[in-house]
Amino acid sequence: MTENEISYQIIGRAIELHKTVGPGLLESAYENALAFDLNEIGLKVKTQVPMPFIYKEVKQDIGYRLDLLVEEKVIVEIKAVENLLPVHFAQLLTYLKLSDKRLGLLINFNSKTLKNSIHRVVNNL
Repeated sequence: MTENEISYQIIGRAIELHKTVGPGLLESAYENALAFDLNEIGLKVKTQVPMPFIYKEVKQDIGYRLDLLVEEKVIVEIKAVENLLPVHFAQLLTYLKLSDKRLGLLINFNSKTLKNSIHRVVNNL
């Protein structure tokens, strides 16, 4: 599957999840539920994937983690905040660059309708 095909599946399941439970839960609840739904449709999902930071060829174990990595291709960063900030987009772009991935989805579940709270972030490698 391509990154776009994977992201289409992720977005569909995220919208379904949001319609079912709505806003107001912790990020971890949305993360686990979305991972479950994606696994149910046959996608390979890893949660809380360690993201090493390498500086001057030295690996720094400082605790960065990807919320979801789907099919080893698409990073999903889940938020449950009042408003997304520029730092949230920068964080996802940095994760894409550090992991050499092309596509990420930033999803803020704390919204009345999820459609306007899903953002694609592309790393132009």
